Amino acid sequence: MLRFFFFPPPWAESSDSNIDCEVVLLRGNDELQKLLMSIVRDFGPSLGIKRIKTNLLSRGIITSSYGNQRPDESCLALLQSCDALPKLFQVHSLIFKLGLQSNPLVLTKFTSKSSELNSVDYAHSILFSAQSDCSLYDTFLFNTLIRAYAQTESLKAKALEMYNFMLQCGVLPNNYTYPFMLKACAGIGDLSLGRSVHGSVLKFGFDEDVHVRNTMVHVYCCCRRGIDYGRKLFDGMPKRDSVPWSAMIGGYARLGRSVDAVELFRKMQIAGVRPDEITMVSVLCACTDLGALQLGRWIETFIEKQKVNKSVVLCNALIDMFAKCGDVDNALKLFWNMSQRTIVSWTSVIVGLAMHGRGLEAVSLFEEMKRGRMVPDDIVFIGLLSACSHSGLVDKGREYFDLMSKDFGIVPRMEHYGCMVDLFCRAGLIKEALRFVQKMPIEPNPIIWRTLINACHTHGELKLAERITKQLIHYEPFHEANYVLLSHIYAKKFDWGEKTKIREAMDKKGVKKIPGSTIIELNNETYEFVAGDKSHNQYREIYKMVDEMGREMKKAGYVPTTTEVMLDIDEEDKEDALYSHSEKLAIAFALLNTPSGAPIRIVKNLRVCGDCHSATKYISKIYSREIVVRDRNRFHHFKDGICSCRDFW
Repeated sequence: MLRFFFFPPPWAESSDSNIDCEVVLLRGNDELQKLLMSIVRDFGPSLGIKRIKTNLLSRGIITSSYGNQRPDESCLALLQSCDALPKLFQVHSLIFKLGLQSNPLVLTKFTSKSSELNSVDYAHSILFSAQSDCSLYDTFLFNTLIRAYAQTESLKAKALEMYNFMLQCGVLPNNYTYPFMLKACAGIGDLSLGRSVHGSVLKFGFDEDVHVRNTMVHVYCCCRRGIDYGRKLFDGMPKRDSVPWSAMIGGYARLGRSVDAVELFRKMQIAGVRPDEITMVSVLCACTDLGALQLGRWIETFIEKQKVNKSVVLCNALIDMFAKCGDVDNALKLFWNMSQRTIVSWTSVIVGLAMHGRGLEAVSLFEEMKRGRMVPDDIVFIGLLSACSHSGLVDKGREYFDLMSKDFGIVPRMEHYGCMVDLFCRAGLIKEALRFVQKMPIEPNPIIWRTLINACHTHGELKLAERITKQLIHYEPFHEANYVLLSHIYAKKFDWGEKTKIREAMDKKGVKKIPGSTIIELNNETYEFVAGDKSHNQYREIYKMVDEMGREMKKAGYVPTTTEVMLDIDEEDKEDALYSHSEKLAIAFALLNTPSGAPIRIVKNLRVCGDCHSATKYISKIYSREIVVRDRNRFHHFKDGICSCRDFW
């Protein structure tokens, strides 16, 4: 429908009903506009407008209410219908024409609409122009502007500027001001800024407001080193709904404090607070980090029983959890059952298949995605190239790397180059990997160099590995991985003197090696083991089981890979060192505490070593167990003495 609005000129008195009117055409066509203007020309302004109005009313094009509106009401109606910037510009002109440039209500609506159209700076330029009278502005208007800036990606700091200017203008904040302010602080992630706003909350007495408190918890959970402040505030709240619980759980999950996130979720259940989908997404992220499949399955059942809204975001989190906790088939089932799939849905499944070494399926899914007219983004290609790398699909990897920029206009990022280097290195194409790195249009990051060094170490290119590692230490003198790599190179060369010097240099600089650890989930509890661990209350039984595993494996033909032990000790001691690796301790613990034939799932924080990989194949066959290992790079599914990676990892 065409819409016309009838306004008295700005000089007219509101009581003068006989004054000439102006017609504003917002949506229409040129032919009709010419017709209307010809009527005004033929009959004069006053009679012409009346004839137009009568004609349009009789045809149902307008309603009589428009003609009786006050100017500010008419402007508000126009702003409500604005859905594009050109129309907003028209209304802006009309606001000035009607003398409403200092009307707080109209300006508030104008600001809100500018924000919706991603043009908050346009509203700001009008509100604070030389002709503006800021003394007429109220809290509602400032709150709208603060909220508009808080919702932007890159202008959140301006929300704080507006707050300070608001106080300078003598306009006092209310309980709605601070949630917007605090959300801006959360987006910036500045702890000192958050604490400063917290001080203002206390000063103006809004610290008892539930919404303000909830948002303060959220701010602290979003700021680095702020989560403990958030927990203190959370614990001091007399009454808590799902919002602060979700904020705290989400904060723990983002920081990698996944055990704390799960523990708090359990307390939330005990407190009888019903979680929402936001809470469940955070808990699922914690499960994903821990590799806690049992808990993840329980949460899926809980979501069904509690009838939590299964939004696309929640479904994506479930898919990601199952894929990264070792049950990629269930992830695929959830994916195909979704009525609506986003690019995140496709990415989660492709990355999941990549982690499980099912590269051909990942490639097939990508082709299906293209056929469904879903345009891939740069993240999808990271997953796809990773899938090619883990499955040895070198030619496919080259093809998709070229396709990315050629067909989709995606400029390769560091991660894409890293995937290609990894692809070549895993395939043993060290020289090609080096040439690729040397031709990169951007400076390779240390991760790419370490990928190349690892490959050189594996394939015996020790001189090249040593040279690159020394350069890397020069640029990153405090990164522990560089020293560990060089130490391993010297150990492989049996140069124990140089290896000792590296360890001494690490001690001198205070560089500590990250210890290998393995996590296992049992009866909804998580247990962590490190090499030589004797902290567990069952450690005697565990080591007895490790000895039994060793005897049985040797009977089956297992030979310990003592070259994995980078120590200058005799062969027997090297074997003992291998038996005390965290993976073997976790598997022994599982064999002691799970029913015969039950699958075993463990999560390693580093890449699984060659000896543990070999030993786990034997254990899976001897004890008739399926063993799923998630290491830093991928999944290994061991069954009947065979690994899903086919010894390519």
